[in-house]
Amino acid sequence: MKKLLAIALITSIWTCKEEKKEPSVADTMKTYTISQMMDNESIAGGSFSPDKSKLLVSSNRSGIYNMYTIPTSGGEMMPVTQSDSSSVFAISYFPNDERMLFRMDNNGDEIYHIFVRDTDGNHKDLTPEEGARSLFYQWSEDKSAFFYGSNKRDSRFMDLYKMDLKTMEPELVYQNDDGYDVGVVSPGEKYVALSKSINTNDSDLFLYNLESDELMKINKSQSGNAPQDFAPDGSALYYTTDDGSEFSYLMKYTIADESYEKSLVRDWDISGSYFTQNGTYQVTYINEDAKNTIEVMEVATGENIDLPTVENMDITSVSFSDDETMMRFYAGGSQTPSNLHVYNLETKEQKKLTDVLNPEIQGQDLVKAEVIRYKSFDGLEIPAIYYKPHQATEENPVPALVWVHGGPGGQSRQNFSSFIQYLVNHGYAVLAVNNRGSSGYGKTFYQMDDLNHGDKDLKDCVEGKNWLAQKPEIDGEKIGIIGGSYGGYMTMAALTYTPEEFDVGVNLFGVTNWIRTLKSIPPWWESFKDALYKELGDPYSADSVRLKQISPLFHTDKVTKPLIVLQGSQDPRVLQAESDEIVAGVRKNGVPVEYVLFEDEGHGFVKKENQITAYSKILEFLDEYLKEEKSTPIKEDSK
Repeated sequence: MKKLLAIALITSIWTCKEEKKEPSVADTMKTYTISQMMDNESIAGGSFSPDKSKLLVSSNRSGIYNMYTIPTSGGEMMPVTQSDSSSVFAISYFPNDERMLFRMDNNGDEIYHIFVRDTDGNHKDLTPEEGARSLFYQWSEDKSAFFYGSNKRDSRFMDLYKMDLKTMEPELVYQNDDGYDVGVVSPGEKYVALSKSINTNDSDLFLYNLESDELMKINKSQSGNAPQDFAPDGSALYYTTDDGSEFSYLMKYTIADESYEKSLVRDWDISGSYFTQNGTYQVTYINEDAKNTIEVMEVATGENIDLPTVENMDITSVSFSDDETMMRFYAGGSQTPSNLHVYNLETKEQKKLTDVLNPEIQGQDLVKAEVIRYKSFDGLEIPAIYYKPHQATEENPVPALVWVHGGPGGQSRQNFSSFIQYLVNHGYAVLAVNNRGSSGYGKTFYQMDDLNHGDKDLKDCVEGKNWLAQKPEIDGEKIGIIGGSYGGYMTMAALTYTPEEFDVGVNLFGVTNWIRTLKSIPPWWESFKDALYKELGDPYSADSVRLKQISPLFHTDKVTKPLIVLQGSQDPRVLQAESDEIVAGVRKNGVPVEYVLFEDEGHGFVKKENQITAYSKILEFLDEYLKEEKSTPIKEDSK
């Protein structure tokens, strides 16, 4: 009897142990404020100092982007600039001393100037012409100058200049009278690669001889072509092309005999390729299913070197010291912001230099995105990136958002987004849709929305909503749509042309009047304007009838669902008038509308204070009108 009781007792104990469940992430996860989530630091760049003891980077730790240095041996980042208004973005250390180049615009107006910071801390605007836009291109081969583009002569076109480092005086190298896009300058400075858009996918590629003024067309048929780099000895031009292919591959054009050779082909778009300073390595970027894959080939052997590994993270970018003994790289993923590392190619030692995740945030509380695909209304397969909240279950279905990227022609990528993670952390699933017309999935897919915007691409978004609604962890009665720029247009198109499909809309600086937007594009887009008109329509032609039909501003009476609009007043692409007028039009319907306007932002919000305001307003809006479905009046405007 005692033996039976003992067995029963042991069985009972083990049964209890088996029934006791380990706590899930949802049980232990924390919910974070927007201030906590935006306190993740964003770092970019990484130019080696001449002695390789430091890296020059840009960071938004101060609230806006400023320049910092960080020791390659590890240690604290030291501020170099302390701007509290316009963001400062590092370009590079000087090749042979510790002077620095950086760029700034005026609160997001995209009129960039190039500045030098001397070793005594003083800085000077090297391109001071008012209203002119300047972009750094590359250092000269002998490191005595740098090449840059400026539209100071003609606001429509970027001319090529060479800035001497001793005199800091510019020399006009190529006068761009025909609207070419300036590419890379060859070693020896004999050639410059030029391209000219035909449409938003295809462009012609040229070599311009700076000595003889001869122009030579490189591509033989209509295709998408982009210059990448010259061979280290200047004998060949490497460029990406999709000639005869859905995806871009790397082509080598040998100048002397005008011969062509496929240099590298992959199953996805090759998005970029360049040689390191002495030509020891060739670095190539591949856009593989919305994330970067990087190959570094040792030129002498033709073999790819082994890159360092970081657990549960992908290497997203690399750059080399001039002597090619050290490499800096970023590693991150959809679930974690990217950290900066250095790697010694001789000793194989690697060192993590930053820890950009806010220490108040537990890494396990963030969500790793999943790439999914679903069938659209016509059977076309649509790729998308799905963020599922930890707390989403069949027993606890959550509201969701269809996220639409900018463009047209952009792509939602498997990158970290503090904003998306903030929404997901607060119980909103997010499906970032790469609707037809998105880049990265072949040129046929890319061109599927030409002259068809707000129609089939919008139907792809609706089918994304339907995919979400069928998921057991999603509340199919609470799905909204959100997007910025072209994604903002898609948000307004959804609320206007499919008014019953989505329950709310979040419009971040979205186009609402295509006729005005296409007529008022910035002057420096002149070389791309005709290509843009071919995709979207010419506002000065009969296309204007269709453009008016697809412009939500003229159909605001159809909007019945709550809307929030966010806009930067310095935006040169989507003018403030777009958002002012759509808000006024929708309000006439008695529909709840909130309007958040920032006087010191452009096309996208880069200042942490404004990001915190914007994203917290969006969450408040969603909690009120999507999650809770309340009908209380919307709050007053925030301006």
